[in-house]
Amino acid sequence: MADRHDARLVELVADLGGDEVRFLFRDLVQKALQELIDAELTEAIGAGPHERTETRTNQRNGGRSRLLSTPAGDVELRIPKVREGAFFPSLLEPRRRVDRALWAVIMTAYVTGTSTRKVDDLVRALGVESGISKSTVSRICEQLDEEVAAFRDRTLDHAAFPYVFVDATYLNGRKDHRVVSRAVVVATGVAGDGRREVLDLDVGDTEDEVFWTQFLRRLRKRGLHGVVLVISDAHSGLTTSIRKTMAGVSWQRCRVHFMRNLLARVPRGHAEMVAATVRTIFAQPDPQVTRDQLRLVADMLRDRHPAVSDLPLDAEADVTAYAAFPQQHWKKIWSTNPLERLMREIKRRCDVVGIFPDDQSILRLVGSVLAEQHDEWQVSDRRYLGEESMALIGTIDQHDTNKEVNQHQLPATG
Repeated sequence: MADRHDARLVELVADLGGDEVRFLFRDLVQKALQELIDAELTEAIGAGPHERTETRTNQRNGGRSRLLSTPAGDVELRIPKVREGAFFPSLLEPRRRVDRALWAVIMTAYVTGTSTRKVDDLVRALGVESGISKSTVSRICEQLDEEVAAFRDRTLDHAAFPYVFVDATYLNGRKDHRVVSRAVVVATGVAGDGRREVLDLDVGDTEDEVFWTQFLRRLRKRGLHGVVLVISDAHSGLTTSIRKTMAGVSWQRCRVHFMRNLLARVPRGHAEMVAATVRTIFAQPDPQVTRDQLRLVADMLRDRHPAVSDLPLDAEADVTAYAAFPQQHWKKIWSTNPLERLMREIKRRCDVVGIFPDDQSILRLVGSVLAEQHDEWQVSDRRYLGEESMALIGTIDQHDTNKEVNQHQLPATG
């Protein structure tokens, strides 16, 4: 639906001429920028306008106007204010690395003749369809590649990372003159002081065991240590790679993905009831009661939904691994939701391009997005987990924990 709307918009603009085009495009730019600003504030404070949520950390408090010059003309934006502290939209920061990376990807596709109509329209919108040289694009790409490489190659031995989140998404790119799906994998970690860091990213053909093993070994080689729990979906080959490269480390299967997999086998009319029943597993106060509840849920499902009754039992060790760690952490480590928010931002940025000209362009843009997020995490006053509660991990008998959590062997595939 969105693609059809985009295509219709391009056709409409093409049919217009002169000032009408400029005024229409300026209004579109103004609306898009304002929506991005408002969405960023919603993400920052944990709630939308007039929305009550448990995650709210601040409140809106009016706003101020700011005039921004764009290739489409000057647009007036409303910069929201908050009651505590200050807020300034990241997209208005001058010459952000991610903006340079996006420009570089677009221009690379354009000057090498691999651009799509979507990219060509962006080039015209930027007003640079004439006078852009391959040497200029090459120079900017080289600078960005050096920055991303330095970010990806930095050592990780400065801190222990007890919790590591791993996830993957897919983007379209060209390879051997064909448009193919490219796997983009990302790892983030929670350090001993409770702060998050982006650990690494990579691009490959598929998420097989060889790919995941190379990815995890690269993290180890760069100094990753102190890992006690890896949180991920049951990606093909990943669980086997964890066992090979991180002996003694527990694995938490994302409870959200587990729920989706289970509900996919349940009649739609019964999905809500089954979901509510399964969620009771994660509402228990301690590890033993959690496992007892899981087995009770399996018994309840056996009568009405025998096709899924064994799934909780088969995944018991995987979906309840979080329960062996401090209870203050449970809601933050039983799923990959925190990492998926980052993956959505990657997709949002990459949707502008559509089809990447090559893998290096993917690394360039995604690496820049992740480097920006990493820097923001480092300067933020907010920690993902409290430092005092992180210290409790050291009080856990890890030998007993691993024996308890990994009593079932990690599956080799999803």
